[in-house]
Amino acid sequence: MKHVVIIGNGVAGITAARHLRKKSDFAITVVSSESEFFFSRTALMYVYMGDMEWRHIEPYEKDFWKKNRINLRYAHVDRISIETKKLVLSDGATLDYDELILGTGSKYKKPEIPGVDCKGIFGMYSKQDFDGILEYTKGKKYRQPKIKKAVILGGGLIGIELAEMLIEEGIHVTMIIRDHRFYSNVLQEEESEILENHIRDHHLSLVKSSGIKEVYSENGTIKKVELLDGQMIETDFLGLTIGVTPNVDWLRASSIEVGVGVLVNEYLQTNIESIYAIGDCAEQRLTQEGRKPIEPVWYTGRMMGESVAANIVEPRSSKYNPGIWFNSAKFFDIEYQIYGNVSADSTKQSQFFWKKENAIVRAAFDKKGRLEGLQSLVVRIRHEVAEEWIKNGVTKDFLNDNFEKVLFDPEFSLIYKEEIQF
Repeated sequence: MKHVVIIGNGVAGITAARHLRKKSDFAITVVSSESEFFFSRTALMYVYMGDMEWRHIEPYEKDFWKKNRINLRYAHVDRISIETKKLVLSDGATLDYDELILGTGSKYKKPEIPGVDCKGIFGMYSKQDFDGILEYTKGKKYRQPKIKKAVILGGGLIGIELAEMLIEEGIHVTMIIRDHRFYSNVLQEEESEILENHIRDHHLSLVKSSGIKEVYSENGTIKKVELLDGQMIETDFLGLTIGVTPNVDWLRASSIEVGVGVLVNEYLQTNIESIYAIGDCAEQRLTQEGRKPIEPVWYTGRMMGESVAANIVEPRSSKYNPGIWFNSAKFFDIEYQIYGNVSADSTKQSQFFWKKENAIVRAAFDKKGRLEGLQSLVVRIRHEVAEEWIKNGVTKDFLNDNFEKVLFDPEFSLIYKEEIQF
């Protein structure tokens, strides 16, 4: 019987395991040293804030794996013996495979800043990162915070989540971003302004157009940071949220071809016929127009998991097709959604937008007047409708006549249905 081994139990790896079981009778083993069971990474902040318990973010019951004959191995893989098709584990044991799926995910980027290796500095990606932050800031009794001040370097989605966690705990947070406005690589000026005002209303201090020059410590623990302009900020904690990078360094000594991530073709195969890569660690050799070779988001990982399962059961049967770009986020209590292509530079695209207080809907059109992207703050958009409209390239007039059909929340977003016009 063919044995498929998956390294990594994130959404990509577990989706691959589930779909392999649906399609085959293969033996399946999932190996991970991050956690014993699959968990929802995006829900970590709610465990920290006490809104959920850890068991609530494990989507499957403990007996799910045995019922579906998916063997879970809580272990760390040191290296791959490609010639013998064996994984060498950190405890010296080996694990044979016939087909291997790499789903090793990402790790947070650590900048080369003097003093950055002292105690009190954390990323926010893995369970180990989360456990470290929890212990350092809250301790075991979950009563009073163990620190008073925190600095976060980087203003992306993970940075905002970390800020919300710490502020909820009563910790003063200063966020430092290198750009002249918040989230400028994704959002336009109007959206950035709304979010900047909103996060300040939630007692988050925002320092723009800056960075950290040096970290200072006492007795090995962080005490302050120096900004590029010489300003000093006292802090007990530094969160590094300037982005993530594929967790592939351990593969660079092997014959598996690695760029920034593990290089794969349209069938998610590496240069080694029996080895595939999916999720955050996979780098596409060929990409669709407007898409990036590495897309570390939940839904692309899930789609890759489905596609690789099909290709292992029936080789080269399923080209990976990410479809129309989609992403969503939450900035404290303001929700954000994007579908398709909406440029952060509104001068590079024909864009029309509607605004009321903190609510914005932005529509982007190509040179022929066909819809190519929708973006919103506060207003909720229905995924399947937005995707269909972008695929069909509907016009501005169509949008104005039919916009209520794309509004998702009948108790909230539909209150705008008579007002939204482009």
